[in-house]
Amino acid sequence: MPEPTPALSVVPSIPIGTWLETGFTWFKETFDDVFDVIGDVVTGSIDSISDLLLAPDPLVVAIVLALLGWLVRNWKLGLGSLVGLVVIIGMDMWEPAMETLALVVVATVVALVLGIPLGILAARSPVASRIAKPVMDFMQTMPGMVWLLPVLKLFSIGVAGALVATVIFALPPAVRLTELGIRQVDGEVVEAGQAFGAGPRQILKDIQLPLAMPTVMAGVNQVIMLALSMAVIAGLVGGGGLGNEVVGAISTLNMSLGFNAGISVVILAIFLDRLTGAVGTRRPGRGRLRELRDRFTRPRTSTPTSTPTERV
Repeated sequence: MPEPTPALSVVPSIPIGTWLETGFTWFKETFDDVFDVIGDVVTGSIDSISDLLLAPDPLVVAIVLALLGWLVRNWKLGLGSLVGLVVIIGMDMWEPAMETLALVVVATVVALVLGIPLGILAARSPVASRIAKPVMDFMQTMPGMVWLLPVLKLFSIGVAGALVATVIFALPPAVRLTELGIRQVDGEVVEAGQAFGAGPRQILKDIQLPLAMPTVMAGVNQVIMLALSMAVIAGLVGGGGLGNEVVGAISTLNMSLGFNAGISVVILAIFLDRLTGAVGTRRPGRGRLRELRDRFTRPRTSTPTSTPTERV
């Protein structure tokens, strides 16, 4: 029997990937020197933090991080952090864990420096919000490993490319939750500030950001978690740290190395999550709220008190 002829599709071919690759090639050739400088700065920053964490004895750094958890939350977090960090030391994963922590710290700082101002702009401008939402949706729903391809095209294999991919993947929560936190601030408080002469900048600094801080810190927490998860995936492009250990374990089917690296990632994730979560749950105290209320609801000039009227 003759083979059936395939049905002709009425939809023409749309080579979006080819167009993107051509555009990235031109972009790379045009701004190659700029990307080299960015790569050197990023690599130098991560190496500096990593060297700082690895310079003292590992147990000393573990105690310092545990004390930080104790100060931020309570002794239970401090003790649990110390136990977890000692386990990392005992599994001989301390050096890659600190390299991953350095990558996460730099990526989080860059994502917050970009994301929080964008979130503020989106909260104050409906046009910016409408533009930001589809862009953030695209960045957040695109699989993380796909971002490694354009980054490799621009930065080649190394720590710089891993950091840029991590920032792209972790940026959306900073924008979304900053915008959400500012929009959730009570409108009456903002109107009171405007009524008594506070400008937009003062309202943002003294009213909206302090009251939106729990939501903003929830965004910081999500950025750190996504950066940590992407930092492991970035081991495929030479990101270093625990990501390299996981990739090496997969390539050699070394189950022991894989579980050691994976458990180290879990311990770091729990420590960072509890640390930032403790900061995020702190709401403005009564004194701070009273100060804000008095500042923006008290008249600028005092009026003489009148004598009380007699009751009829």
